[in-house]
This record gives sequence, C-alpha cells and structure tokens, in this order.
Amino acid sequence: MSLQLRLFGGGQTGAGKLSASNDGSHAIDKSKVLAQTDALVITPNTPGNFSSIRSVPVVPDPRYFDREQADKLKELAKEKTDGARQSKRAYKSLAKIKAADKTVHKEHRKYEGAVAENELGKKRSDAGLAKKLHSMRPGYARLGLGIDKADSNARTRIDEIKAKLTGGLN
Repeated sequence: MSLQLRLFGGGQTGAGKLSASNDGSHAIDKSKVLAQTDALVITPNTPGNFSSIRSVPVVPDPRYFDREQADKLKELAKEKTDGARQSKRAYKSLAKIKAADKTVHKEHRKYEGAVAENELGKKRSDAGLAKKLHSMRPGYARLGLGIDKADSNARTRIDEIKAKLTGGLN
C-alpha cells in the first residue's frame, strides 16, 4: 500500500492498520463548537426581541391631571424608583454570576486543552515505543533463528553421537 494511500485514504482497521483515530481525521463539528450555550442567549443569530418595559402608557397629547391622579402617579413613581434600584442590584448580581460562569467555563476549557495535549503526548510516547519495538523485531528474529540453528546443530550432533555409540543399530 502506498504511503499516500495509508496516510490519506482507506481508513482500514485491524492490527497495524490505519483507523479513524490515527489517520489525521477529526470529529470536531464546527456547528457544535459554535452552538449557543442556551437557547435564550443573545448572539448575532439570536439578537433577542428588543423588548422594553413600560410601567405607564405613553401620554400622546398634553393634558391636565387632577390631585388624585397626581398622588397615585407619585406613589407609583416611588415604587418604580425603588423597583429600579432593586432591579439594578439584581442585574448587577446576575452580571457577576454570568462573569463567574464564564470564568469557570474558560478555565474548564483550558483544563480540557491540557488533558488533550497530555493525551497527545502520551500517544506520541506510545507510538515511539511501538516504533522501537518494531525496530527490535529483526534482532529477535536473528536470536530466534540462532537458537533454532543451535538446537538443530545439537540434535544433529546428538544423532551423530548416538549413531556412533550404537553402531547405527536403530
């Protein structure tokens, strides 16, 4: 099999063959990487609804208010002012929570990157050992052949000695 075919084609499996895990392919799905973390999060693709809050209707034309209306509006203004102050505090807290979430998310991704980098280092080490072991195979084959030859020579010599001692009476 050509080097180019082994590197870029085939996707064979089995002992010593290329597989999807080591042929340079990947399973990184860009749409998943860039997917929103929540359906309600604001992005250029989901810009929100641009809604607003309106506690009282817009007064379209100039008009007069009586004392009772003015008193009620003054009371409502106090409530809304306090509500705005509390809402400001709440939104500030929500922003801090989101910032903390972002920090945790960011640090977790750094951790995952370190895990992935270390895994690659381990696999490089494993591949180095596999290459080293493969390079040792001819030496082991020579040793094995040497042992086989020594065994054969010993058997031949033993057979010669037996034949000599028994005078060929087998």
